[in-house]
Amino acid sequence: MTPDRITPEGTLVTEHDPRHDATAAGRFAYFGPEGTFTEAALLTLPEAAEAVREPFATVPAALDAVRRGDADAAMVPLENSVEGPVTTTVDDLADGDALIIAGEVLLPVEFSLLVRPGTALGDIKRVCTHPHAYAQCRKWLAAALPDADVSTGTSTAGAAMEVSDPTSGFDAAIAAPIAGRRYGLVPAAEGIADHAGAVTRFVLVRRPGPPAAPTGADRTSLMAYLTHDHPGALLEFLTEFAVRGVNLTLIQSRPTGDGFGRYRFWIDCEGHVADARVGEALVGLRRVCADIRFLGSYPRADEVRPEIRRGTHDDDFAEASAWLSAIRAGRDL
Repeated sequence: MTPDRITPEGTLVTEHDPRHDATAAGRFAYFGPEGTFTEAALLTLPEAAEAVREPFATVPAALDAVRRGDADAAMVPLENSVEGPVTTTVDDLADGDALIIAGEVLLPVEFSLLVRPGTALGDIKRVCTHPHAYAQCRKWLAAALPDADVSTGTSTAGAAMEVSDPTSGFDAAIAAPIAGRRYGLVPAAEGIADHAGAVTRFVLVRRPGPPAAPTGADRTSLMAYLTHDHPGALLEFLTEFAVRGVNLTLIQSRPTGDGFGRYRFWIDCEGHVADARVGEALVGLRRVCADIRFLGSYPRADEVRPEIRRGTHDDDFAEASAWLSAIRAGRDL
């Protein structure tokens, strides 16, 4: 494993390890196999073009490769505009050894019905895909292939791989166009999603280290645990964000696994931990929650900048702190 250390000045230093000499661009893990939307998201990063890219059969396996030091970063799906958060990713980031989100990619999701060359739409009796893809194409399938049997597997690319084998028993796969190119399939139908304009959000995950400098268009992710269930418990920690003018872009409850009625909350908010309003919100949250797992501050893929309310700029927090210091010192009374 590559040993990381942080200097007294706060700089992350990765010591040399000959296992990482395969490419100067680094090693990337991703949720595979080849031909997934996740691979397409990874290939949008210039630094991944010439890097070593390794697919893994599950999201946890890709993330564990980063934890072991076998990969420098992993690309995994986090949220879909139709189906919502990808709970496998959310729970693994919350429960596994600490990792940090370093960036995100927003990828339009376009599904094709992929078949072996020579297969007509009327020949299709069995279809294979991923559960999320099936959910997003259910109405189209009911209208176009009402009698087809649909099976779901671990990935859309895995479904395409199955269909590429004539002995698999599957006639078609719902998958990304990239999967067709990877496995020698052709589209029997294109653009079959029930909701046009669907987008999936992918995140690039690394081992812990200082976040990149704020850009002004950033997002911060964390998992918050309630101290105990009582009236107003959720309101208490939402207030920590509201009073400081921090807008939440996502909040989702997830069971802790400790029994019914015990939840933790995945939260995405606008801004960077280096921003005074975000930093003070996290400090306030730490006081009222049983635990907080910080999951990163990173540039937003859509480059949307938050609207900062009056009284919540960094200078406003600095002035208020200076005023309090003067009061405590007996000045400015």
